[in-house]
Amino acid sequence: MGVLDGAFDTLSDMISSTKNKRKLKKQRQLQTVEIKVKMDCEGCEKRVRDSVTGMKGVTDVVVERKKSKLTVTGFVDPVKVLKRVCRKSKKKAELWPFIPYTMVDHPYAPGVYDRKAPAGYVRNAAAVNPQISELARAGSEEQGYISAFSDENPNACAIM
Repeated sequence: MGVLDGAFDTLSDMISSTKNKRKLKKQRQLQTVEIKVKMDCEGCEKRVRDSVTGMKGVTDVVVERKKSKLTVTGFVDPVKVLKRVCRKSKKKAELWPFIPYTMVDHPYAPGVYDRKAPAGYVRNAAAVNPQISELARAGSEEQGYISAFSDENPNACAIM
């Protein structure tokens, strides 16, 4: 009887450990995923919307054709959403690389300004290349030159 008791205890421990692993599974957080997808017509827009509508965990899908932007809200993984859009819609897609130009100190600095960006947006240089974001910020010396020739500075140089 002692042999069976040891086997029964081992078996019950194995079953309880698998139940605990299921309980400890990480909960997904509600998040918004923005994806850039080129859309030309209403058919493209419908195809992109339908590619993620049936996905598990998706609560809201917004498509902005003029900006070539897809916004997915829900309990989803951004990488899985991106792969699904590429596979189902058969279009090239990437995570949204732009931020509003008001969030950048110098929106026309090299590497930040992008002619292909939608109106009011510039490229997120900090995410792409940290060295470019350093160039987009004015240092103390540049700030001094800018303020010396500013129209808002009453003691500015008035050579005209």
